[in-house]
Amino acid sequence: MSARILDGKALSETIQVEVARKVADFTARTGIVPGLSVVLVGENPASEVYVRGKRTATETAGMRGSLHRLPADVPESALLDLVDQLNADAAVHGILVQLPLPKQIDEQKVIERVNPLKDVDGFHPENAGLLAIGRPRFVPCTPLGVRAMLTSTGIATKGLRAVILGRSNIVGKPMALLLLQKGPGGDATVTIAHTGTRDVMSVAREADLLIAAMGQPELVRADWIKPGAIVIDVGIHRKANGKLCGDVLFNEAREVASWITPVPGGVGRMTIAMLLENTLLAATLAHP
Repeated sequence: MSARILDGKALSETIQVEVARKVADFTARTGIVPGLSVVLVGENPASEVYVRGKRTATETAGMRGSLHRLPADVPESALLDLVDQLNADAAVHGILVQLPLPKQIDEQKVIERVNPLKDVDGFHPENAGLLAIGRPRFVPCTPLGVRAMLTSTGIATKGLRAVILGRSNIVGKPMALLLLQKGPGGDATVTIAHTGTRDVMSVAREADLLIAAMGQPELVRADWIKPGAIVIDVGIHRKANGKLCGDVLFNEAREVASWITPVPGGVGRMTIAMLLENTLLAATLAHP
């Protein structure tokens, strides 16, 4: 029997409606419209698509959005100056510098320059540290979206053996920390598999909850998956024929898993919904 679909598109739409309601209440109470500023360096096609989706969602939620475009050859100092300006702007509650950045720019330096109270991406070391000690403030949007998908569906993660394929600061590590938190969407036993893991397929097959964030198209096949496992596919890639796919070979995996996320229509839509929630949180922290 085929796996049930974890529909990120439908859930994200529900969340965005709820965020819009909360934004309206916040603005009515304070007279302030939550503001999100996105910085886009260069013309990366994937980043263009992501930024377009974020701007549309921001406007639909009743927030104020602004886009700052910089050329691909922009000096690092100019980008840092822009971040400083946004940090100082009281109308800007959330700052998102779209990654990846060109090679002449130190990404970590830029991440650390963002005011941690405006860091709606959740990448600043201060916010990463708060998550690590069990006091999360801003959590990276993709792991936050995965947790929302699990909890909204009523999937109990307590006691599950979770395996995360990938150890990035954007998905793998924060996803592991979220699953380790106490309470709904947490209390799992977590393993992170990565490029140094021996026999990664066998490790993956131990998972009750398998989260693929490896950045390799359709690498995870049916024989990687424990029968009845929940499979979350964080990857997104465009194939030679123009179609999108994830890190998981969907048609095979759905015949083994109990639940599975599609690509597109899964985790990607949830990432934007969580960005809106983080931006509203940032405005609330600035104007309690």
